[in-house]
Amino acid sequence: MDNRQAIGSWLSGPRAAMEEAGADFGYRGEQLGLPEQGPGSIARPGRRIGALAVDWGLCLLIAYGLFTDGYDARTGNWALLVFLVLSVLTVGTLGFTPGKRLFGLRVVAVDSGRVQPLRGLLRSVLLCLAIPALVWDRDGRGLHDRLARTVEVRI
Repeated sequence: MDNRQAIGSWLSGPRAAMEEAGADFGYRGEQLGLPEQGPGSIARPGRRIGALAVDWGLCLLIAYGLFTDGYDARTGNWALLVFLVLSVLTVGTLGFTPGKRLFGLRVVAVDSGRVQPLRGLLRSVLLCLAIPALVWDRDGRGLHDRLARTVEVRI
């Protein structure tokens, strides 16, 4: 291996380097029994971030209109509380928030398919902490999803 290959493997990440060495990781969601593409497949990061942005924007509007007189630091705190309530109520009952529905996503339990309210609560609290959502596994599931035993899939 020359220096260009070593640098290239470092830039592309450990997964690409291992695949180049012959390791077969399969596709995202294969270990969970999910299809590779189409409905029921693991949601891609772009859709997930888009849905989060829509939900956050809605929560900011609600916080701005109901709880604060103008946009200040308190608006963000109230928006986080509104986001938590919105997420707990909608994910724990319907399986999606307005943003997720708009982007064609749904949260399902790995074992039963339907998210129970307690799992929705756990997932939402961990999502509001932000750090668990930034730690992903090889299937693209955040730590908040792994701990709540849920997965976000395409509808």
